[in-house]
Amino acid sequence: MPIPSYQDIMSPLLKLTADGKEHSKDEAVEHISGLFRLTEEEKQTLLPSGHQTVIGNRAGWARTYLKMAGLLEYTKRGYFKITDRGLDTLKENPPRIDIKYLEQFPEFVEFRAKHRGDLETEEGRGGLKTPEELIEEGQRSITEGLSQDLLTELKKASPMFFERLVIELLVKMGYGGSVKDAGEAIGRTGDGGIDGTIKEDKLGLDRVYIQAKRWESNPVGRPEIQSFVGALAAHKATKGIFVTTSDFTREARDYVPKISTNVVLIDGKRLAELMIEHNIGVSTSRVVEIKKIDLDYFTEE
Repeated sequence: MPIPSYQDIMSPLLKLTADGKEHSKDEAVEHISGLFRLTEEEKQTLLPSGHQTVIGNRAGWARTYLKMAGLLEYTKRGYFKITDRGLDTLKENPPRIDIKYLEQFPEFVEFRAKHRGDLETEEGRGGLKTPEELIEEGQRSITEGLSQDLLTELKKASPMFFERLVIELLVKMGYGGSVKDAGEAIGRTGDGGIDGTIKEDKLGLDRVYIQAKRWESNPVGRPEIQSFVGALAAHKATKGIFVTTSDFTREARDYVPKISTNVVLIDGKRLAELMIEHNIGVSTSRVVEIKKIDLDYFTEE
């Protein structure tokens, strides 16, 4: 079944604490996962950032909302228990505990008033996603748009510019030493299918050979890859990187694992991702810093 929303989690989470004992956030996630019969894949599903599971994030926000309404209290880092108000709520046995139900508590109303903008956006989407999910969803949308813009500009650039960009990117990724001394043979005519080489490390103990195809839309096929592998053999090279602004055909991708030469394929989508990751051709527009409470600070010895 689908991963429950943080509002769906509120009632079972409060019921978990009905024994009046302390419960850990990990225990809560495990309990909710079992109650909703989540598969292992669903339990391991991560937010786009990859830093937290979706179910863990949603259980955390359900816990936060219940705490803001005075139904739960935090006891120490990662632990919480029910309050007297929470016990009274369970005695009333409401059919569902959600945002609408929590609005009867003044503390929760005050909390919502302070975060009105975020909550209106969240509730406008059915209250299914937590603030972190909405932020990361927005960031992913911005990044996808940026990737498309980068590829558009790359396809307008000259072959020489594109080849130099690839070298600069590889240097940022840790190859060679600097752009000045890392890449060689860029743009030479009669290169036999090689657009450039780069030192694999700063000492230059080995070299990686590069082919860069600035193609508009046609995917790179198996013949082009075979030609590149032949050029590597002519140079007695064992490592190569084939970069394109378009894509690779299935035949091309299936061919690479079958050869002894170590060839890495980087398509347009992956190229744009790497450029963004290593700040090539992009600049930072704004940095949003998100903080959370450090409960260790408030723990008295």
